[in-house]
Amino acid sequence: MTPFDLTGADVLLPEGLCRSTLSFAEDGIVDNLVGNPVDLSGYMVLPGIVDVHGDGFERHLAQRRGAMKQLDAGLIACEAELAANGITTAVLAQFISWEGGMRGPDFAAQVFRGIRDIRGQVVTDLRAQVRFETHLLEHYDALPAQLRDWEVSYLVFNDHLPHDRLLAGKTPRRLVGQALKAGRSPEKHHEMIKELHARGPDVPAALDGLCAVLAEQGVRMGSHDDQSPQTRATWRARGVRLAEFPETLDAAEAAHQAGDGVIMGAPNVVRGGSHNGNLSAVDLIAMGYCDALASDYHYPSPRRAALMLADAGVVDLAAAWAMISARPAALLGLQDRGTLTPGKRADFVVMEQGTRRIAATFAGGRVSYMNGAVADRFWAGRT
Repeated sequence: MTPFDLTGADVLLPEGLCRSTLSFAEDGIVDNLVGNPVDLSGYMVLPGIVDVHGDGFERHLAQRRGAMKQLDAGLIACEAELAANGITTAVLAQFISWEGGMRGPDFAAQVFRGIRDIRGQVVTDLRAQVRFETHLLEHYDALPAQLRDWEVSYLVFNDHLPHDRLLAGKTPRRLVGQALKAGRSPEKHHEMIKELHARGPDVPAALDGLCAVLAEQGVRMGSHDDQSPQTRATWRARGVRLAEFPETLDAAEAAHQAGDGVIMGAPNVVRGGSHNGNLSAVDLIAMGYCDALASDYHYPSPRRAALMLADAGVVDLAAAWAMISARPAALLGLQDRGTLTPGKRADFVVMEQGTRRIAATFAGGRVSYMNGAVADRFWAGRT
């Protein structure tokens, strides 16, 4: 990896944006000049984006239902999109769910093995998150060993069963579509959902045991769509310390006050609110209750959200960008990245100052994306 001194750019340091020289050698940022100066006047250099949760990769794996042929090719295509959007560390969130199809256990196993096996072929740091449906009791015993085999150390608990409608004796919404995606008849799918719902009384104790095993194994755990302080407190007692996309202000406030990490979706910021009418991420950020923003389903959104927050004066640029770099890195326990300070990994984004388009992305000191005139700056005079 060629060392470089990046000069003339506005560099986003923890204390704010300033004109500075950023030097890196091998895979890390250093505090001395290394040679090979590159004039980046007219550009900004910002920490690489750490995406703590995203499922936008799904469309790369199977563009049409059942069309997945080459998993590695899909992951490589996904990495190209991540890099083009300034993401240097990406957590790919894959379901293990009763929904079946691309969310079923068999497909999930392929995805997790694929992420594990492709890491040496890509520049972006690809990591996996298991999104585990809590009522799949038959998977509890095998799950810890599977996580070790897949080299996965991050799991988030979900419960997407339509409990309210089942309790009311009503047919779940989207039943036919779900059944078709899972390759089941609507009748069989409905019966399965009802059977899973009936397991409800057995789930809490099973979760207590599973969480204890996973905590001992060093797995980082989160909960999804918390609706109340009581729900968050129950998860916290199990060692589940990350709150993904809490649905109410009370739940988010309780998580924050207890020191749990609160993660919201960057598309929520870009859209001006949740797509399904839940809590506004901008409101949480203004109150200081949001720690990190995730791409969720749209990889351009973290960058756009951070810039929008800074432009609107909700927080300054350093604080806004920290929600997509330093703070998600901290939530994941990745102390070696997230800021442009000596000793950290050389994970950074070069952005055009006028258009604020991504011109280049470096992960671990290696180019993962480079486009347009900035390439001429790096290679000018070099043979």
